[in-house]
Amino acid sequence: MNIQGIIPAILTPLTEKEHFHPEVATQLVNRLIDSGVHGIFALGTNGEFHLFSEEEKLQIAETVVKAVGRRVPVFIGAGENSTEATIRLSNKLADLGVDVLSIITPYFVAPTQEELYEHFRHISENVNIPILLYNIPSRTGVSLAPETVARLSALPNVLGIKDSSGNIENIKAYLDVTKDEDFVVLAGTDSLILDTLKLGGAGAVAATANVLPETVVGLYESFQKGKLDESEHFQKQLQPLRATFGLGTLPAPLKKAAELYGIPVGPPRSPVKELSGEALEAVAQMVEDYRKQGKAAKE
Repeated sequence: MNIQGIIPAILTPLTEKEHFHPEVATQLVNRLIDSGVHGIFALGTNGEFHLFSEEEKLQIAETVVKAVGRRVPVFIGAGENSTEATIRLSNKLADLGVDVLSIITPYFVAPTQEELYEHFRHISENVNIPILLYNIPSRTGVSLAPETVARLSALPNVLGIKDSSGNIENIKAYLDVTKDEDFVVLAGTDSLILDTLKLGGAGAVAATANVLPETVVGLYESFQKGKLDESEHFQKQLQPLRATFGLGTLPAPLKKAAELYGIPVGPPRSPVKELSGEALEAVAQMVEDYRKQGKAAKE
């Protein structure tokens, strides 16, 4: 499978009672695909994967697979804390027609690099669809070392890694140690999309694409055409949205921005609360500024 381009890490729409909202999820998927994205990534960090039961995850995945309708590849977060639970969920997702499993490192338990290797190796041997590794040490407390990624890249169905470390040197190290393998490295930090592409990365799993899909796709496509000034302009256009991410607990600011752009994704799931007060005003002002520039996603 050819993994490349801009793959939005989609928000998980919820009702006011915090139940999954499949109709809005379908609306969001269609809006993103119409904007030219190259894949759909559900149940990631901004998709609040850690707050849903297995039953809910399967409902979300089934809805996304159906909504996408094979127009682009579907990536679904399958990582659980235990190896056994990850394998069980992964195979259920495969049965639903998911194209690629995104598997985050275990969190809270802080395994060693050898334990991480064995975790992913065992998963690889027990699932039949491609795997994308997911490294986000700020949330999990553990980071996949380049040497471990090099070992994992040799496994037949481990196709790449999404790196959300926020460290471009880490991305460069992953690219260096896997240069002899058929293995892709994707930026998971939206401020590093262009830098990752310059180093030879394949693209990005981008949360900002929920709100600014044309901008993020434009960044990738202009880079592919050698229009570096244009791609740098698009990269800078993402910063005001990213600057609001610290105004509340993830993903509350992004959900509010998406809602103000016309996608009623609803609240985050408790214990995370919706934005209010000055934080809400700042997000509303950011959205208004983008609208004045004509940067809103298409209605």
